[in-house]
Amino acid sequence: MSDPISALGLRTTSDTAPAPKSKTTLDQSDFLALMTAQLKNQDPTKPVDNAEYVSQLAQFSAVTGISQTNGAISQTNARLDAILARLDALAPATKGA
Repeated sequence: MSDPISALGLRTTSDTAPAPKSKTTLDQSDFLALMTAQLKNQDPTKPVDNAEYVSQLAQFSAVTGISQTNGAISQTNARLDAILARLDALAPATKGA
């Protein structure tokens, strides 16, 4: 027996929906989306303290800054490695002179 929806030539959303892209890290837009959802869905009789939101935002900013610093250090390290490799390549030529 076939699926009645398929028999009519129709497709379900699961047939046509693109596969979600997997994301291994969260970024600032994800954090802000979560924070907005949290604000929308909080109990109006017991709102979350503003200081808690500011604290969360500050923590996320600190993590973002650390991540950017790590990236910059990695780039600097790669450049220094390239410079050292060039110097090592030149060293035998200067020793014989």
